[in-house]
Amino acid sequence: QVQLEESGGGLVQAGGSLRLTCAASGSIFNINAMRWYRQSPGKQRELVAAITSDGSISYADHAKGRFTISRDNAKNTVYLRMNSLKPEDTAVYYCYVLERLRGYWGQGTQVTVSS
Repeated sequence: QVQLEESGGGLVQAGGSLRLTCAASGSIFNINAMRWYRQSPGKQRELVAAITSDGSISYADHAKGRFTISRDNAKNTVYLRMNSLKPEDTAVYYCYVLERLRGYWGQGTQVTVSS
């Protein structure tokens, strides 16, 4: 089993920045991929950004140019730096880790962007 602990969410004004952190612990042998998703009320959960074990990165269109995903393999931790935040970025942000082809979700961290 893998446990994920997320932190870094909060309330920020439009144009501000936040950095989310997700630390994985437990029975970890090989993390294949680490991703961030988000879900707003009444909407489906959507992918924000992803990073693989070899460092390949992809972003959803709404995140390109504003968000940066990174990971520290030694700490089994993934980060999401969010700049130029907009009210429409308000959502619960979830960390997702693929470890030996099994997926694990974090509990989510609330990000609220005020206008």
